Amino acid sequence: MTSLFSEKLSKNQFIITTELNPPKGADLEPLISKALTLRDSIDAFNLTDSHSAKMSMAPIAAAHKLKINNIESILQVACRDKNRISLQGDLLAAHALGIENILCMTGDNPKAGDHPDAKGVFDIDAVSLIKAASTLTSGYDLSGSKLSGSPSFCVGAVVNPSAQDLDSEIARLEQKMDSGAIFFQTQGIYDVKQFLSFMRRIEHTGAKVIAGVMILKSAKMANFFNENLFGVSVPNKIIKELESSKNNRQTTAKITTEIIQEIKEACHGIHIMALGWEDLIPEILFESNINK
Repeated sequence: MTSLFSEKLSKNQFIITTELNPPKGADLEPLISKALTLRDSIDAFNLTDSHSAKMSMAPIAAAHKLKINNIESILQVACRDKNRISLQGDLLAAHALGIENILCMTGDNPKAGDHPDAKGVFDIDAVSLIKAASTLTSGYDLSGSKLSGSPSFCVGAVVNPSAQDLDSEIARLEQKMDSGAIFFQTQGIYDVKQFLSFMRRIEHTGAKVIAGVMILKSAKMANFFNENLFGVSVPNKIIKELESSKNNRQTTAKITTEIIQEIKEACHGIHIMALGWEDLIPEILFESNINK
């Protein structure tokens, strides 16, 4: 089993992904409808795992529904809520459902979500989860027990080009690659010079980076990100542009397009986090001169 997404990665073709949040409820139709509308523009849809530690439907259900509709997903798998036994079981279940692309992450602290009294598990971290996925593909689990049939995965991880301790972030990227990560997605990029500097620093690793661009709906949102969202730094220039805007949708599409145009030659793809404004994605890609 080889996904079209992993095939494009292996051929160094430019990748376009976006992010959809499974519902806080049982109705998947809006998510499926968005994916169907965007399928001609997007290579694979990230499906978040209780994003920002807010309870939502497990993403494996949405991934399965997209698979039925011949739409590729990237299943986010977080270490926050489960131990290594359950995480490995979920990975095997994903493979059984034909889901190959996974994104391994540690996950947000429950205290930041809508169930602040929930206990975070964090039995293993993202590096160990990547290793678990790689170990399963070799036919064994983390305890060394042999599997009856081994899965295959295209394993991804996250990286933060805006990290304060960039040396540690790059060392962790190398750990993730050594453990089996094939691609990386980033937090939202707003400081282009900082991102290009980061890409030069990791050039020796050969890491395939899909750069995140997050649509800003307002200056208020930009300020909130600066104050509360780890790893995201929105420059004052962008905030002032949004403050003076008479049409935020038009302005944010312009800002996002300009960022993509400046970074697209330095990375292996773009990951657009539209935050409900997914209908802007085709326009942004067209104006950025990017085609699936």
